[in-house]
Order: sequence, then C-alpha cells, then structure tokens
Amino acid sequence: MAIENTEDIEILLAWGDLRLKTAPYGASLRGFWRETANGARRDIITSYTSVAGKVGGQGDVLIPFPGRVSDGRYTFEGKTHQMERKDKDGPNAIHGFFRSEIWKITEQSENAVTLAAEQGADKNPGYPFALRATVEYRLDDTGMTCRFAVENLGDEAAPVAAGFHPYFTVGSARIDADLLHVPMASTLEFDANLIPTGTILPVEGTGFDFREPRRVGSTAFNTCYSDPLRDPDGRLRILLSDPDTKESTTVWMDEAFGYVVLYSGDPLPDKHRRRALAIEPMTCGSDAFNHPEWGLAALAPGQVLTGSWGVHESQ
Repeated sequence: MAIENTEDIEILLAWGDLRLKTAPYGASLRGFWRETANGARRDIITSYTSVAGKVGGQGDVLIPFPGRVSDGRYTFEGKTHQMERKDKDGPNAIHGFFRSEIWKITEQSENAVTLAAEQGADKNPGYPFALRATVEYRLDDTGMTCRFAVENLGDEAAPVAAGFHPYFTVGSARIDADLLHVPMASTLEFDANLIPTGTILPVEGTGFDFREPRRVGSTAFNTCYSDPLRDPDGRLRILLSDPDTKESTTVWMDEAFGYVVLYSGDPLPDKHRRRALAIEPMTCGSDAFNHPEWGLAALAPGQVLTGSWGVHESQ
C-alpha cells in the first residue's frame, strides 16, 4: 500500500557511513554524502533542503523527456503536439513533467526507498499520454544505485525517455582543478537556444575531449555527449576526482543510457557557479522528441522503459 505524503516530508537513507536524502516532491535526489570520522560530512552530490532552495535543477528526475524540446513542438505518429514552453533560456519545453509531481512512497527500508507517480493523458497540454513512473534509491557496499521504470498506461504508443540531474563534487572549491574522464566520442551541436542543430560533432581535437582524464580547467559545459565507450560489462563510467586529496567519484550507467549532459553551472549565482559538475544520465539526446533516432522510446501500451545508474565514491 502506498504511504500518503506531502512535499514537506524528507526521506533519509543510511548504510554504513553513507547517507542519502530524497523527498516525495519530484522524487528528487536532495543529497548524498559520507559521514567522516571527525563528525563532518563529505558531500558527493550537492545538497538542498527545500524546494525554494533548489538551484539549477538539482537532483531532478526528468520524465518523460530530459533536456529541451524545441519550441515545445513535436510530431509523433503523424500527430503534431504543442507543449507548454517553460524554459528560461529559450522558447522550449524542458525536463518533462514529473519533477514537480508529489510521488508516493511504495516501499521503504533503512537503506532503500521506492517512489511512484502517475500522470493521466489530460494532465499535461501537448502530451496526451498516460504514464506511471517509479524510482528506487538504494545504498549498499557498492555505493548508491538508482533504478527507474516508466510504463505506458494508455491504449496507444507514447514517446518516453528519462534522465536525472545530480550535481557532483569531490570537495574542491571549484571544479576547475578537478580531473575529469568522459569516455564518449561525440557531442550534439547546440544553437543559441541550447537546441541541437542536428549535427553530431566528434570530440577529437576539441575542448570537450575528455576521453583521457585531464583537468576541467576553464571548460564551460552545457554539453550533450553521445557515442559512449562502454566498459566490458556494458556500463559507461564517468570519473571526477581531486588530484590533491585523491577523492574521486565514479558515475556509472547501464545500457539504457546512451547520452550524458555535463553542466558546469556557469550562469548560476557565484555561490553555485562551477562549485559542482552536473553529470546527467539520459536515455536520449536533447530534443529527441524531434530526433527520435537519438534514443527516444516509442512505448507500446503496457510496455515499460527501465534503466539504472549509480555512484561509487572512493577516498
């Protein structure tokens, strides 16, 4: 049975010295940290405590699409739809609809929680499809694992994708001196409104080539990577580390995730600018509603899109 709740509830998970905080409002990841021996804490994902205190989409769950949809308009199975345009950076739809939904807690233990939410076909203008989404956060000896599922509850096919928006830190004052390893071969070219032009650019010879670990430097990211170079187990792994303290965080993604947005937060207020790096696992590229070949799922009635990603932190 679902546990009734409101956006004011926060959920704290614990496993050893790891702690994770989430909430029914948006099922967002509000914090992930390690308690240290001296009673302090080492943030792995930057934290916030209230909706009003959230900056730059911290921890958001991005369903049924991550990133932007150009002009909020798309055509699916021969029908053109117009969604609301709520992007402050241009006339676009952005980051789906579930991040402001009040989710229900369906399962909870000391180290894991599952949240679920449903939206009907009449909930969101321009998206006439009914969905049920679940997100599970779990702590264990490997770190943190997040699993998601999105089911088409309707009687016709639905365009569906998923993404997540955590900001990672390894404790440095700014990310510039951090080492970054992104084993991905291409990026999507963006226009001035942060919409892909349709051109896929090889990273080789560009400032966005982090296929070998190197310092972030002054690189300003609002960049959608594609063409992952996966490890033999099928996972993509992105590494952020502090070369001085040797603190490091590895973000892994299973084969459901073929795209990743990196965002350095340069437009944010100074308190948040370049203090952490958003590493956003995405099942599709930005504006995939207009480029379905970039990983957009057309879910048949009753079909479910699933995937998992997680974090391993070391000292």
